[in-house]
Amino acid sequence: MAEITLNINGQDHTVQVAEDVPLLWVIREHLQMTGTKFGCGISQCGACTVHVDGQPMRSCQLRVSRVVGRKITTIEGIAEDHPVKQAWIDIQVPQCGYCQSGQIMSAVALVDQNQDPSEEEIIEAMEGNLCRCGTYTRIKAAIRQADQEVRNS
Repeated sequence: MAEITLNINGQDHTVQVAEDVPLLWVIREHLQMTGTKFGCGISQCGACTVHVDGQPMRSCQLRVSRVVGRKITTIEGIAEDHPVKQAWIDIQVPQCGYCQSGQIMSAVALVDQNQDPSEEEIIEAMEGNLCRCGTYTRIKAAIRQADQEVRNS
């Protein structure tokens, strides 16, 4: 066990964990931030997506020792008034909702880093996020709405 300090959502958190523990379990079990979901456990579904230094990453396979000293953002750290969150509400994207925190994290990274993404860029950015309910058309529409909001502000 090691004492590890992580910067999550702008706050430092110190935990006692093995260095090879996945970041997801530190976030969910040790810090009780349960917005980030466990989906497949093999970095294939995207439910566990968080931002590390602004880049979307799968936390289920990311060893906690690899993110020490880096800025981590979970779904709880995305502002309630972020255009992506509002677009998700306006377009009523979720059905079951389980994958949505990961979907939102990937969409926020895209909208924040790429003004006016093409259809192909949206598909590429969202490619690693699976939705068993098949809300992909609404997800793309919400990303378009959020992007328009960001460009107009």
